[in-house]
Amino acid sequence: MGEYTAPIKDMRFVLNNIVDMDALSKLKTFAHAEADVVDAVLEEAGKFATNVLSPLNKPGDLQGSHVKDAVVTTPDGWNEAYTQFVEGGWNGISAPEKYDGGGLPGAVALATVEMWNAANLGFSLCPLLTQGAIESIMAHGTDEQKETYLNKLVTGEWAATMNLTESHAGSDVGALRSKAEPAEDGTWRISGQKIFITYGDHEMSENIIHLVLARTPGAPAGTKGISLFIVPKYLVNEDGTLGVRNDLKCVSLEEKIGIHASPTAVMSYGDEGNCVGYLLGGENKGMACMFTMMNSARLNVGVQGLAIAERAYQQAVEYAIDRKQGQSPGMPKGEMAPIIHHADVRRMLMTMKANIEAMRCLIYLNGECLDKAHNHPDEEVREQSMGMAELLTPLSKAWSTDLGVEMASIAVQIHGGMGFVEETGVGQYYRDARILPIYEGTNGIQALDLVGRKLGLQGGAPVKQLLSDIEGTVKDLAAEGDEFVAMSLQINLAVSALKEATDWLYTNAPNDPNAAPAGATPYLRMFSTVVGAYLLAKSALKAKALMDNGDSDTEFLSAKLVTARFFAAQILPQATALLGPVTEGPETLFALNEEQLSA
Repeated sequence: MGEYTAPIKDMRFVLNNIVDMDALSKLKTFAHAEADVVDAVLEEAGKFATNVLSPLNKPGDLQGSHVKDAVVTTPDGWNEAYTQFVEGGWNGISAPEKYDGGGLPGAVALATVEMWNAANLGFSLCPLLTQGAIESIMAHGTDEQKETYLNKLVTGEWAATMNLTESHAGSDVGALRSKAEPAEDGTWRISGQKIFITYGDHEMSENIIHLVLARTPGAPAGTKGISLFIVPKYLVNEDGTLGVRNDLKCVSLEEKIGIHASPTAVMSYGDEGNCVGYLLGGENKGMACMFTMMNSARLNVGVQGLAIAERAYQQAVEYAIDRKQGQSPGMPKGEMAPIIHHADVRRMLMTMKANIEAMRCLIYLNGECLDKAHNHPDEEVREQSMGMAELLTPLSKAWSTDLGVEMASIAVQIHGGMGFVEETGVGQYYRDARILPIYEGTNGIQALDLVGRKLGLQGGAPVKQLLSDIEGTVKDLAAEGDEFVAMSLQINLAVSALKEATDWLYTNAPNDPNAAPAGATPYLRMFSTVVGAYLLAKSALKAKALMDNGDSDTEFLSAKLVTARFFAAQILPQATALLGPVTEGPETLFALNEEQLSA
């Protein structure tokens, strides 16, 4: 099994042709994001992913993280790798320069996040959680809180966590019971227990800044009564040095299906009655602060789905080239062909390749929309970009993580019986990927968010704009003629079905509370698949234009045309077929009673 190699050529293609990096570099915030700087960042990140993180992936899975006497030990090599990660400045490359960040566009940062997660998903969960805390403190913190925490979090010298879930509540955050009592000095005393806390404790960073949801005295029931608190592992003195250990600890680590190297902790706060917390964003404003963290986390989890699919694909291709079995047509008797010569193996590899490239386009585009939403000087552009970013986020998270599992499963299938043997390592990707559709909001929740909130966002303007953009690309394809005509017809058919499904949801959701939820998950898959086909079609048009203008990398560029054709012909028809499930309604979902379901 070879180590991970970052697909820098494809990353660069997407950044330059789906994302408008040239336009981003003209924004004042990203004035130094010239092409040579971005290329250098990608190259160096690729080296770090290949040489440092990737070799630790399988050993980390085998060794796992462990806890003894409330002290968590990560796998061998983790501390050293994290030190190199921090010293390389990788933790905060998209954070503002005033907080010691790199000030690069988020779209570029997403490419590096893809590399970290493809090389070593278990390791990369630590900096991923820190990013959410950075964004939440930047958006909701006081000047003092920003001064105290942001520089250290941006550099990675301090790590962070999100503490949302409790054992009785699950995804129902409004049911949490953790408490926050006011103290005379303006701080709060936190008590309660949280589960599923990624990197809840470790020794890789000097401090861990926990962001903890809790209820204050007299708070309203449900989500309206939730507040968010900064709860450091070590209290921070006025001069910025670390003080005493706070009253919190890791009680245990979860025994998980995958991501064994990542310590997923049960955290207990205030066992001695003196866990100090600092209110972030105002009392009963915890949901707004949480969603700042969650929106960042959801996009980054989408990147994880892409990343694990890419890693599994690379190993599957390598195996398919090396493994000889059976004969291909026309071979002399007695000889065996590499399985990559077999049509069904080709189908599986092309399915992986096409979906991976579509995911990459979607996620990087999502990042660009956020970059413009936060940094463009034109208020109207900021508003439009934020609307598009919010529409794309549930697609990026849910579709990409569903596909991460599916593509990892295909990689196991390509390996045949050896895929079911841990020795090959491909099973780890399947195990690791399975958490991705669950955490940071299950994919069912993402689908409900899409149909319940995002379709009506800004009066439906983002949806209308995206559908209009897709239809414009259909016309561009038709105008090119030849091999693009079939693609234009296929996408046109799919977008017509998508529009019909969308209109059905608009019409029926107000009349039946179960109408939209019943079709939400197939609708998200339908929507995402159409957007994937659209973005690959744009890639194909850009690739053809580059070849027509004399670009010599014809092998890479011509593959873009073939991949887009494959997606439109082999994958996109599944989206059209989902019109029925989306519009069927909830009747058959509730037709059986509980006794019939359990019989």
